[in-house]
Amino acid sequence: MKTNQPTAALCPRFHRAVELIGRRWTGALLRVLMNGRRRYSDLKAAIPDISDRMLSERLRELEAEDIVRRIVTPDTPVRVEYELTEKGAALEGPLREIGAWAEEWIPAPQA
Repeated sequence: MKTNQPTAALCPRFHRAVELIGRRWTGALLRVLMNGRRRYSDLKAAIPDISDRMLSERLRELEAEDIVRRIVTPDTPVRVEYELTEKGAALEGPLREIGAWAEEWIPAPQA
């Protein structure tokens, strides 16, 4: 369908947000962390097929964006956990909406 209206420029903030949360494994990682603080091994177990390298990379990216907080407890051995920041927790609504959209429009995988 053609329109005579000029094309609106893509909002750079929107584009950055979509690129950030749309990266491979990021949505799954955020979804797991929405259930509360988790250790690295719990995250790895909860996200099938994610590699250690990719999990570490995504956690570092989300930490740098202040979406995930890394908590180090100086026990023996040292305990490292990850949780969503306030900024990360604010993604719960949008991710829930994406999940609802997926339930309606994305076919279920074949067994």
